[in-house]
Amino acid sequence: MEKAPLPELHPVAGFRLGTTAAGISKAGRPDLVVMALAPGACCAAVFTRNAFCAAPVTVAREHLQQGAPALLLVNTGNANAGTGATGINDARQCCAALAEHADCDAAAVLPFSTGVIGEPLPVGKIIAGLPAAYANLSERGWAEAAGGILTTDTVAKGASRQIDLDGQQVTVTGIAKGAGMIRPDMATMLAFIGTDAALAPEAVQDCLASAVEQSFNRISVDGDTSTNDACVLVATGATPVEVAQGSAAYAALCEAVSAVCVELAQAIVRDGEGATRFVTVSVEQGADSAECLQVAYTIAHSPLVKTALFAGDPNWGRILAAVGRAGIDALDINGVEIYLDEVCIVRAGGRAPEYTEADGQRVMDRTEYEVRVVLGRGKAAEQVWTCDLSYDYVKINAEYRT
Repeated sequence: MEKAPLPELHPVAGFRLGTTAAGISKAGRPDLVVMALAPGACCAAVFTRNAFCAAPVTVAREHLQQGAPALLLVNTGNANAGTGATGINDARQCCAALAEHADCDAAAVLPFSTGVIGEPLPVGKIIAGLPAAYANLSERGWAEAAGGILTTDTVAKGASRQIDLDGQQVTVTGIAKGAGMIRPDMATMLAFIGTDAALAPEAVQDCLASAVEQSFNRISVDGDTSTNDACVLVATGATPVEVAQGSAAYAALCEAVSAVCVELAQAIVRDGEGATRFVTVSVEQGADSAECLQVAYTIAHSPLVKTALFAGDPNWGRILAAVGRAGIDALDINGVEIYLDEVCIVRAGGRAPEYTEADGQRVMDRTEYEVRVVLGRGKAAEQVWTCDLSYDYVKINAEYRT
């Protein structure tokens, strides 16, 4: 399975990023990122729905309610999750320290953390690293920041688009991290997207919510929702293009934001811990979107299906069983069809008459393919992207803290 190199990441006017190695996890490894937003920038975010949300998630939510942020602070190597009141205070202390560099209020800083859960945040190392990260701020700092937010990722993840709106070039650029503990319930582990278009706050939030729903909320590596998930969209307003909600320009901008989010989301699945297969699970002809996703995620989360994907074993009974246990009311199994790419494996309640093991094997030997389920119940359709479950996934997570 091919993991694409980091593409060209176009600078976003009014969005600067600075990265440094603060020694939070490993000496010499970039692990601290500061992002500075131009005055007047609008920012929207979505966060994990995990009840044990991390301290930075709690603080970031609070700060967003108090006004427009000026700075984002991201550390890897430590999640600052499961740390109670101490973790909240630590996150606030880091925000206050960064605010001093920018001469702004601490509430104008949004903190984000990723890494090991349950360990105290190394506040001293973070504060000591802030001057270097702040000094490195640059609109061309996207690639370095993409590397500075990684944990078990094997590659940095970024995406960028430039579109024409009303005769002006507008840029959308984003970076993300994530490889394990991926079954988002809002976004991914961490993602940061910027555009130089001018948008009202409610338009930024709606644009982000729509993009996330069709991208980061359609992926699964292992079925686990992180304590630290966050996705941020910043509209700096640095170009003269003012995009009104409901306009053709707004639709075009939202399409570009969604395209960036889909590319980032798929990159996370391709870089899933130990992954060797990238699989699209498509469910068609459902009664509604919800039941399509219910079937798709039952397949995508099944350890038996995922281990068969890893083995390249066309054990189609595992897929059939997942569809059957997805909890769809009054499912007529005689109307269900299941495909591996172009090969029909199930029809009329059993194995398709024309199916052969060789046909199934030919598809599952591929590193990328589609599992397609036709429910025969309506017109709804949804897609989910997932990967296999390999020996290396167990090894990576068994040795995560060693």
